[in-house]
Amino acid sequence: MSDARLERIRRDPRFEQLCQSRSRLAWTLSAIVLIVYLGFILLVAFGGDFLSTPLVAGGVTTIGIVLGVGVILIAIVLTAIYVWKANTTFDDLTRELLEETR
Repeated sequence: MSDARLERIRRDPRFEQLCQSRSRLAWTLSAIVLIVYLGFILLVAFGGDFLSTPLVAGGVTTIGIVLGVGVILIAIVLTAIYVWKANTTFDDLTRELLEETR
């Protein structure tokens, strides 16, 4: 890609919008994962009795196992949200920018 084309892309207001949107989404989703994970770790550190409570009397599956799986599932869902957004909105805007600066 030529320097002139790169400069035209950098000056385009939609490129700035793309960078800001992508960055905002990535930081937001990262913060959510961090808060959920940190909350789980703090619960492990200070709420061991609660986490070791069986879901059903006499059962072996505890609240901690369910919450741990929940943390993993939240990370997967948030990753899927980012991938979906990247494959639709971000890719479309990138494609438009590249086509218009040819």
